Amino acid sequence: MEHTPVIELFSIGTELILGQIQDTNAHWIAQQTLQLGGQLRRVTMLRDEFDEMIEAIEDSIRRKTELILTTGGLGPTPDDMTVEVVAKIIGKQPIVHEETLTSFIKRRQLTSRDDVNPAMVKMATVPETAEVFQNPVGWAPCISVTTDESTILMMPGPPREMKGIFETHIVPLIAERYSAKTATLRVYVSMFESEVSPILQQVMGKYPNVYLKAYVALRRADGQYMPVDLVSTGADDEDARGQLQGAVDCFRQLVTEKGKILSLEDE
Repeated sequence: MEHTPVIELFSIGTELILGQIQDTNAHWIAQQTLQLGGQLRRVTMLRDEFDEMIEAIEDSIRRKTELILTTGGLGPTPDDMTVEVVAKIIGKQPIVHEETLTSFIKRRQLTSRDDVNPAMVKMATVPETAEVFQNPVGWAPCISVTTDESTILMMPGPPREMKGIFETHIVPLIAERYSAKTATLRVYVSMFESEVSPILQQVMGKYPNVYLKAYVALRRADGQYMPVDLVSTGADDEDARGQLQGAVDCFRQLVTEKGKILSLEDE
C-alpha cells in the first residue's frame, strides 16, 4: 500500500488522568477513524498542564504527524488552555474570533457585545490565523491550525459536542485525505492464548495489512472458544476484503493443522 498519512489523538483533562472521567471520546474516535480508513498511530491522555501539553504536541509535530486531533481544554475555566498552548506552539497570539462571538450573541439573544460575559469571550478565542468551524450542538468551536507538515484540529471535550463536531467537520476531512478502506471479521477458535499467539504472528507475517487480536477476557464461560478479531486495510473495499479473506483462510488452515476448530460463530 502507498503511504497512509497518520493521525494522533490527545485527550486533554486532568480529570481523565485521575480516573474521575472515563475517556470514552478516544474509544469512539478510534472506531470512527478506522471506519473512515484513517490510520490512528497514537492516543495520549494529558493533564491540564501547560508545559506538558506543549512538549507532547510538539513531539507529535516532530514525528511529522499529518493530522493531530485534540479533545478538551476549550471551555471557559482557567484550566482550559488548549488554545493558548497551540498558539504558543505555532508562534501566534490568541485573538477573539468575531464571527464566533457574533454567533454566541445571536444564539443567546443578547442585545449587544456589552452583554457578553468573559466565559463566552474565552470560548470564542482562537490562535491568530486559525480556521474556525462552528459547534453544531454546543458552544466552543472546532479550531484548525497548520504548522510544518501537521494540521492540528481542536475539539471540545463533552462527548455530545465532540461527536457533533467530528461528524460535521472532521469526517469530511478524513474522508478526503485518507483513501484506505477496512474490512473486519470476528472468528472463534478452540485454543488457548499461548497456542494461538504463534499462529497470529504467522498470519500477520504473511498478510502485513491484516491485524489479528485474540481476546482472552471474552472467552466463552465454558472455556471452549476464544474470539479473535481480524482487521484488514486495503487500497479499496475489494482489496481490503480480499486480504481479509486470504488471512481468514490462512488462519483456518493453521488452526486445523493443530487439530483445533475455527468458527465464524461462538458455538
